[in-house]
Amino acid sequence: MMSNGSDPERGPAPRRSTRLPPPPPLSADCALFLDIDGTLVGDAPTPDAVRIDEELVRVLPRIAAGLDNALALITGRSISGVDSLFPQLHLPMAGQHGTEHRDADGNIHLNAPDPASFAELAKLLEALADRHPGLHLEDKGNTLAVHYRDAPQLAAHVHRVVRATLHQVGDLYALQPGKRMLEVRPRGRNKGTAIAEFMREPPFAGRRPVFAGDDVADEFGFAVVDGMGGWSVKVGRGRTGARYRLPDIPAVMQWLVTSVLAASLGSP
Repeated sequence: MMSNGSDPERGPAPRRSTRLPPPPPLSADCALFLDIDGTLVGDAPTPDAVRIDEELVRVLPRIAAGLDNALALITGRSISGVDSLFPQLHLPMAGQHGTEHRDADGNIHLNAPDPASFAELAKLLEALADRHPGLHLEDKGNTLAVHYRDAPQLAAHVHRVVRATLHQVGDLYALQPGKRMLEVRPRGRNKGTAIAEFMREPPFAGRRPVFAGDDVADEFGFAVVDGMGGWSVKVGRGRTGARYRLPDIPAVMQWLVTSVLAASLGSP
């Protein structure tokens, strides 16, 4: 599924695309996959401090109903963390870059890392965060994220030290850059593999996959969706391999609302 020049762990090499059209409204034969941070909700000082738009909570179930429940969230957050953000919803979801998978029946499947190496890695990265005020280590259960939002001058140091730390625990993990953070995830698991798993299951199988995301990690999903003849939607600025673009979160909301109002997904 990867394009030429891609790295199987860091992601496909984004094209230098700047002028991309907006996506069409969703149709009833789509399977919709949505990133959360930067796509549905804005940035916040900490992952738990994001603001959830009430309109989003109203729109997502209506979109799901119009797609025969073929809607899933694809996120770096843990499933339990997302459920605390959206207590009213219980959607299918891939959490922690696909290391957690909740199918349409509510069953959770885990692709957990090696416990011993993960514990050692967590200890080493915690020591890094303790040495530098402004760094924050987030242990999500299957992945680890070092946030440097409050200490941007440490970005290069964090990348260098985390990369060296991975060599101490073997070849089991991959680095995933994000917005003012660096994440460590089990090798071979990403948002593309997560979408591919959903597309083999009901009610997603046989539909046109559509994925909207904003970050480098979402390029994995764009490559898989495009390889299946679907629609990949980049949110925000920056180079991307996606076929469509929406400028910001309000534009994503408008696209979703327009789809709800479309005849193919039912009337309001």
